[in-house]
Amino acid sequence: MTAAAPIGYYLALSAMLFSIGALGVLTRRNAIVMFMCIELMLNAANLAFVAFARQLVSVDGQVIVFFVMTVAAAEAAVGLAIIIAVFRHRQTVNADDLRLLRW
Repeated sequence: MTAAAPIGYYLALSAMLFSIGALGVLTRRNAIVMFMCIELMLNAANLAFVAFARQLVSVDGQVIVFFVMTVAAAEAAVGLAIIIAVFRHRQTVNADDLRLLRW
């Protein structure tokens, strides 16, 4: 039987993934790349939930992960549809060039 990795390893990996996602959202201007970075941040939060659920021997964190994955799937469907519609209209997905949703 192998020993499980300490929870700190999972939380460190989760923090690194979340930081990479946040840095990508703040620095990149391509809407699709920003969208992928947001998904990376959601997956980092899911990893932390699963790590805590395993540490506490509870299924509550796994239930929350299920709901986060459901919201992420809906967000992916709606977000990609919006990005495709904007690209068809403006021929770009650069966030600086898009003023379509502003007042």
